[in-house]
Amino acid sequence: MKCFSRYLPYIFRPPSSLLSSSCHTEADIISTVEFNSTGELLATGDKGGRVVVFQREQESKNQPHRRGEYNVYSTFQSHEPEFDYLKSLEIEEKINKIRWLPQQNAAYFLLSTNDKTVKLWKISERDKRPEGYNLKDEEGRIRDPTTITSLRVPVLRPMDLMVEATPRRIFSNAHTYHINSISVNSDYETYISTDDLRINLWNLEITNRSFNIVDIKPANMEELTEVITAAEFHPNQCNTFVYSSSKGSIRLCDMRTSALCDNHSKLFEEPEDPSNRSFFSEIISSISDVKFSHSGRYLMTRDYLTVKVWDINMESKPLETYQVHDYLRSKLCSLYENDCIFDKFECVWNGTDSVLMTGSYNNFFRMFDRNTKRDVTLEASRENSKPRAILKPRKVCVGGKRRKDEISVDSLDFSKKILHTAWHPNENIIAVAATNNLYIFQDKVN
Repeated sequence: MKCFSRYLPYIFRPPSSLLSSSCHTEADIISTVEFNSTGELLATGDKGGRVVVFQREQESKNQPHRRGEYNVYSTFQSHEPEFDYLKSLEIEEKINKIRWLPQQNAAYFLLSTNDKTVKLWKISERDKRPEGYNLKDEEGRIRDPTTITSLRVPVLRPMDLMVEATPRRIFSNAHTYHINSISVNSDYETYISTDDLRINLWNLEITNRSFNIVDIKPANMEELTEVITAAEFHPNQCNTFVYSSSKGSIRLCDMRTSALCDNHSKLFEEPEDPSNRSFFSEIISSISDVKFSHSGRYLMTRDYLTVKVWDINMESKPLETYQVHDYLRSKLCSLYENDCIFDKFECVWNGTDSVLMTGSYNNFFRMFDRNTKRDVTLEASRENSKPRAILKPRKVCVGGKRRKDEISVDSLDFSKKILHTAWHPNENIIAVAATNNLYIFQDKVN
């Protein structure tokens, strides 16, 4: 069997399956994955409202292969289930998105959001504790001032390393509908939070006020034809952001034009081929994710069947279109019946914007090399992911005689799906969330 390197210039292998168990509850399902700007930390959020942060192993001369491994650094409860008494609605604790802020000092900061509330968390280390207070005893109890006969200078004593996560800001009460994405601006002072019909602009220092910059809610809700599915700031231009819709369109907005960006600067939309029109056309054209390239020149969008790359200077049609799982086109009816057709797959760029990655079913994930136009299907599963074993490409047989190493399209497990993936900003290390399991694959170390 051909190895991965014959398809792409990378061979990924799993040092370990970091978060895994054979049995899991709904709360254990991973709902978001995100590397920080250096790639030294990796955060995951789950449906139980927890955030788990992994830290990369430091390089060791004795064990150089351990450099790519990540170990648990901090775990904390980010969100709790709530109840909106005015609307009689339960607010889930599920973490929808995590976004890191660039590191400014020894501490790390990240934004996490559920359906309604965004929180800014500070993650810091403590390896010393103060001792020798004058007004408190060693157990923290207040001393009787009359018993104090001399003054002591408090000192710092070494202690076991402790990683603390503390909420620094809570941004709430600004969204009527469910938040689907957050994005930090390149000025590192502001960020946007997006729900189905509105996009709000926040200052990271101000929690009681946000500015509504996009509002597509019609006066009569019966006239509603589309919703916002994702939004992201440009990586370099602090005035530019983009948002995608359920109708398959992408709108680029410039905040310098007006305070309310309802009128877009550019509209990216591919006209539908009338010959391919079907009952499912509108559903499968809905964009589930949009990402700027690191250079800011390109946009990547993911709909149900394809990944598309757009040049921001060309609105008429996508620059590149990649088929993720075209063999499912004949299965759309059954996918509609089991609601899988509404799954929201994410997509990511590698550090050089030359390779794209996105998920599929049966715990498959796909990679597309933009330079060689080659692609590969890999599987993240505990059965074939032994530590330091090279991943083998998988193939799906659509019809006719099935080869030994192929899997039939009828045998695909649609309950196993990879919706969330992340790529290290500088190296060939990827994180793949498969239900309650987190797999980290790294470039082969010779």
